[in-house]
Amino acid sequence: MRVRSILTRPGLWCLTVSLLSGACVTTGTYNKKVAELQQLTADHDRAAAERENALKARVAELEKRRADLQERLNAAVAERDGLQKSLDDTTALAGELKKRLEKLGQNVDKLTSEKGQLARVLDDAKARLEELRRQKLAAEARAATFRNLMEKLRSMIDAGQLKVVIRDGRMVIALESDVLFDSGKTALKPAGQTALAKVAVVLAGITDRKYQVAGYTDDVPIHTARFASNWELSTARAVEVVKFLIDNGMKPQQLSAAGFGEFDPIVPNDSPEHRAQNRRIEIVLLPNLSELPSLEGIEGQAK
Repeated sequence: MRVRSILTRPGLWCLTVSLLSGACVTTGTYNKKVAELQQLTADHDRAAAERENALKARVAELEKRRADLQERLNAAVAERDGLQKSLDDTTALAGELKKRLEKLGQNVDKLTSEKGQLARVLDDAKARLEELRRQKLAAEARAATFRNLMEKLRSMIDAGQLKVVIRDGRMVIALESDVLFDSGKTALKPAGQTALAKVAVVLAGITDRKYQVAGYTDDVPIHTARFASNWELSTARAVEVVKFLIDNGMKPQQLSAAGFGEFDPIVPNDSPEHRAQNRRIEIVLLPNLSELPSLEGIEGQAK
């Protein structure tokens, strides 16, 4: 050090001490001061070296952190660039998917509409099929009833006392009025009572049916104090038959009476034989309401 070299020169000792203390000092004092100064210098150098080493370590640490940060920055940039590329790809894919979705949406709307129409058609077809199935079962039940009735009335049919026919979709038991009544009368003849009593026994056993007793005449007009026309005569005969059937075991709830006069002939009134056929009493098996076609939806269609 420069200070140390100056202080070791003997010729300058007195001058140095004089400058420091303003007077000459002894050699011992000088050496002591030199030693103190050297100690201070050494302490200063050591502290400076420690600070320098500390600074070097700090610089090394900061350099390492800078390198780490640069590495992390590079990774972050690379990741950002990758994410940006993914975002761009995803955006492009989203645009394509949006177009496809819009197209599919249109197709879905169309298919949904078609599905709804097909569902309605299918429901209608199922309803018609169910109605046909119900009507088929009802028809089979009517056929079974007809066969059963035919068997029970077979002896009377074979004897010519009555006929069992299907007319206008209805089962009809037809008896000639000449067997039941005298001309222009409503009182039942004995033969007619016998025939109707047998019919009452058979029909009373069929409890799930209702019957209409209908009176018919030929086209020969009647004018009496009691009957102004064939309407009154045919109706009165029907009522008389209803009363007799009730007296022989049938329930009133099952029966009704109607008169058609000469206005529903089964054959032309062009001969005595044909007129005799038109003069008749018919017992009609009325259909159950449950057997009739469903009327649901008709009200809405009529509006």
